[in-house]
Amino acid sequence: MEPSRRIAVMMHRGREAATRAAAEFVTEISIKGFRCALDAADSQSLTAEVPDAKIEPLENDVHAELAVVFGGDGNILRAAEWALPRQVPVLGVNLGHVGFLAELESAQLGTLIERVVERDYQVEERQTITCELRDAPGGEKVWESFAVNECAVEKLTRERMLEVLVRIDDRPLSRWATDGVLVATPTGSTAYAFSAHGPVIWPEVEALLLVPLSAHALFNRSVVVGTKSVIKVEVLPSTPDGLIWCDGRRSSEIHAGMELVVAASKEKLLLARTSEQPFITRLVRKFHLPIDGWRGAAEREQVHAE
Repeated sequence: MEPSRRIAVMMHRGREAATRAAAEFVTEISIKGFRCALDAADSQSLTAEVPDAKIEPLENDVHAELAVVFGGDGNILRAAEWALPRQVPVLGVNLGHVGFLAELESAQLGTLIERVVERDYQVEERQTITCELRDAPGGEKVWESFAVNECAVEKLTRERMLEVLVRIDDRPLSRWATDGVLVATPTGSTAYAFSAHGPVIWPEVEALLLVPLSAHALFNRSVVVGTKSVIKVEVLPSTPDGLIWCDGRRSSEIHAGMELVVAASKEKLLLARTSEQPFITRLVRKFHLPIDGWRGAAEREQVHAE
């Protein structure tokens, strides 16, 4: 095996199970000749448990063939901040709750090590979005970020709603008094947008999802648009300040008169998959969907009663 193979390792620092799983992975993969790159906080957590492992600092110029993340989807979104601009595939080991982005469970650690050594995984591309805040419609850019799941404009105060005008491809769609507005990717359709009653979109569909949050308007439905469209959210005058969140991790205040511009990004998040499990299977399993519904349950009860 070539001696230069390197894996970036990230974990949920506040969860003991994640630290134990990461320590075991680093120990075993180091025995096989791999080097593991960790950021300072993660490295400090693991050094005492794996003193002989080949741990290196995870710096901006470090290249790795794969980023392995121990935790939930939130930790994968954190890893995306490092992996996305470097186009490094991310493989998540779920120690969270739903774990839609994660590929394996912690009990499959032996399988994980074998797959990494043999490069036995496929790489799946996920759509991301760019988010630009401008000081006025068509004005100067004052802040920017990316998002894997969604970009959200939310109100800051409980008492007053945001007044926004939403445009798609520079044509007005609707004016809303609302708690907020989400622009989500297909990946994000099973996250915040799902909680806001948006539709589930298959990951391979090229689309953006627009979801109003408790909008007071005649038209307050979710809208699905193509990836060539640009969505603009203008905060109207006499509106309280709001807040922009990208994946719940990066934020900026937005004031009256400002405009948020969201578009599909050319950069795709690379997710490593160890199986060809269809998305529908993942959806049913992660959300514990009752396939038979209430009718099927009633029929089973009737059979048992007989």
